[in-house]
Amino acid sequence: MAIKTKLYFSESTNPWFNLAYEEQLVNEVAEDEVYLYLWQNQHTVVIGKHQNPWREVLVNELEQDGGKLARRLSGGGAVYHDLGNLNFTFVMHKKHEDLHRQLKVIVEGVKTLGIDAAFSGRNDILAAERKFSGNAFYFGKENYYHHGTILVDVDMSKLGKFLNVSMKKLNAKGVESVKSRVINLKELNSEITIEAVKKVIADAFESEYGVAEEKHFISEETTSLSAKERFAHYASWEWLYGKTPSFDVTFEEKFAWGELVISFKLKGAIIEETGIYSDAMNTDLVELLKLRFNGKRLDQKSLLQAIAEIKTSEQIEPQLEEIKEWLKSLAI
Repeated sequence: MAIKTKLYFSESTNPWFNLAYEEQLVNEVAEDEVYLYLWQNQHTVVIGKHQNPWREVLVNELEQDGGKLARRLSGGGAVYHDLGNLNFTFVMHKKHEDLHRQLKVIVEGVKTLGIDAAFSGRNDILAAERKFSGNAFYFGKENYYHHGTILVDVDMSKLGKFLNVSMKKLNAKGVESVKSRVINLKELNSEITIEAVKKVIADAFESEYGVAEEKHFISEETTSLSAKERFAHYASWEWLYGKTPSFDVTFEEKFAWGELVISFKLKGAIIEETGIYSDAMNTDLVELLKLRFNGKRLDQKSLLQAIAEIKTSEQIEPQLEEIKEWLKSLAI
């Protein structure tokens, strides 16, 4: 099947609009198409789909400083965006998913600017052994997107200012490594600009996937009704904060695949409501756990039974086994 390509450039710096348009793209991309979407957010903290904003972000400080909180559809942790950062999104049908090929576009594009970029682990791209690009993923029914950041000239003093990093994360990564593990590309090439990075990424995309049949420059004024309607959703209190009941008991643990926080609101010894928060990349795990515990007794046997009843994929099974072992170690 011949692939048709399209390029999209957002002229808005509002995170709620940009995320709404990203969702529109993933909903409308055809089976034989691959899109690249390039966009920027002004002074924003973006959290993963299943993160608790009150736990992850210094919300009041961010708002008092004129910043915005945004929540994306993908998993992973909280990140800071300003106009020194460029975001990219690859949008396609699931059958075209090829992470190595997609990251190759970023690596090859950056290399043309005289910077020796390289893959690291599953989702990061490094230069001078420090991270300048982190990535996350969203899987819809048929389609998929892979998006990420490119640190070009981000205000590093604000990169961690509004993030409420938990002690478990600090202990896992080491305080010094948290401070030193990222780098702006401008530190390696002082002549670099956002516009230059946009151009080399777009060129590398066309080199890898074919010349774009269409190029779209989008704004809040010219976009479709669909994205405008979803804009309101992404800006809404319900999406950003959601219902946060007063939980009676909370358990948390840091696994290799991410942090997991499970909170229960109780009526007697029965679980009435469950809150599950995580920065895990795989959002399916949280979706599967969400309603499993409601109506169960708050005891080890009942919680383990609830997890045992989950029918899942081979990909998530090892994580569920780790959660079972953790629950066995708790004094409940």
